[in-house]
Amino acid sequence: MKTLDLAFDSILPEEILDYSGNLVFTTQEESPKECQKPLLHEDIFEHPPTVIKGKMMQKLSFSFEEEDLVLGVDPGQRIGLSVCYFGKEIESSFYSSVEDLVFHIIKVMGGLRAKRKIVKIGDGNMQIAKEIASMLNLKFCSSFELEFVDEKKTSPKIKNFNQRGKRDMLSAKFISQRDGYRFSVQPLSITG
Repeated sequence: MKTLDLAFDSILPEEILDYSGNLVFTTQEESPKECQKPLLHEDIFEHPPTVIKGKMMQKLSFSFEEEDLVLGVDPGQRIGLSVCYFGKEIESSFYSSVEDLVFHIIKVMGGLRAKRKIVKIGDGNMQIAKEIASMLNLKFCSSFELEFVDEKKTSPKIKNFNQRGKRDMLSAKFISQRDGYRFSVQPLSITG
């Protein structure tokens, strides 16, 4: 919970039914048979923090405007990533390798359910953009939508140039909010 930067209360198993909070994390063994509160169990911690945040949003049934999972990618030497779920940004990060980025995107898209899963990649470095798209197509075993987005004017001017990838992450967020030409990507297991 500290990794997610969330406030929490520590309670005993017998206090779960009377707990006034919105969500309860517990073990399968300590979980009450019937409970009105949404419960999450310890197996959720096998997922990356972004997926945990998304699963919490699912359990709490936040009624945001749309149930889309949108991933904005700013390709370059440092690759910025922004993950938006139910219209809220739940991750902002950067990667130095395409493989690490794609592996993480696959974990996020595989771990969260959504009506639509959309990956928006900036067109500033089409060589890396196409490499990301190709690798996602080869390694992700479900369908998703892919957009190449015009990334002009997505790089904000930040003092100290690109301190800790801030500019890449902000650019990825701006890319996630733009529209481009959309492709529907079917997994190779379906298309052969």
